[in-house]
Amino acid sequence: QVQLVESGGGLVQAGGSLRLSCEASGRTFSSVTMGWFRQAPGKEREFVGAIRWGDSSTVYADSVKGRFTIFRDNAKHMVTLDMDYLKPEDTAVYYCAAAVTKWSPSVVSPVFYDYWGQGTQVTVSS
Repeated sequence: QVQLVESGGGLVQAGGSLRLSCEASGRTFSSVTMGWFRQAPGKEREFVGAIRWGDSSTVYADSVKGRFTIFRDNAKHMVTLDMDYLKPEDTAVYYCAAAVTKWSPSVVSPVFYDYWGQGTQVTVSS
């Protein structure tokens, strides 16, 4: 079992920055793939990015590439999502997720993940 708790959401103006954090407890954190997703009202859950447990390599959605950065700190059992140059279309509930499955191209799909946090709201005003 892995328990995930997100924090750091809030209201920010377009062009601003926010950092989201996700603290994990339970299963050995260093052996899981961590992902970030978001869901806007009336839309499906959308992949944002993911970080591999071994070499911390990352993959990002095209919509956030160059603006968002994921880091993980295995010692602190934490993964962060740094969001810069935020746009109104980034407004959504953001979720972190954990997967015990070996890294694959499926990391972009919500079904790849076994555990989810409760989500944190990010609102970007224009």
